[in-house]
Amino acid sequence: MRPPAFGDNVPMTLTADFIDANERHWYDAELLFEYHRWAGADHLYGLSAECGLKAVMMASGMEVDKTGMPPPKYRKHVRELWPLVEDFREQDSELWDEFPDGEPFGDWSHHDRYARRECFRSDKLRKHRHAAEKVYRMVKRYTQDLGP
Repeated sequence: MRPPAFGDNVPMTLTADFIDANERHWYDAELLFEYHRWAGADHLYGLSAECGLKAVMMASGMEVDKTGMPPPKYRKHVRELWPLVEDFREQDSELWDEFPDGEPFGDWSHHDRYARRECFRSDKLRKHRHAAEKVYRMVKRYTQDLGP
């Protein structure tokens, strides 16, 4: 089965799909990582983790509006969103059991997209990649539990 062509079946009003966005950003980050494009990969690992967290938060009871967006309190980038998952972890502890400790994205910022590529260090990138992978796996486990 071929993937849809760019623009196929695009609704007139786009709605948030955090599961799809998590996967898309994860795979794009991995491609950039493979080609040593550290700055772009790091940015996408943060976006992947952010979308993945929102997907798992929804699975744990976070309500969304008709466009799929969460309440304003949770419309944050990964660094600010990470501490807010505590609002949901107790709702479904099994889903959250692989959640990474600490705040691995505490040094990540969406503003880093403006930084020179030489500013991206491999230790920070690997920490972000590891945390984003754990969130990606949480989302995969959740979606597999949903079944076909």
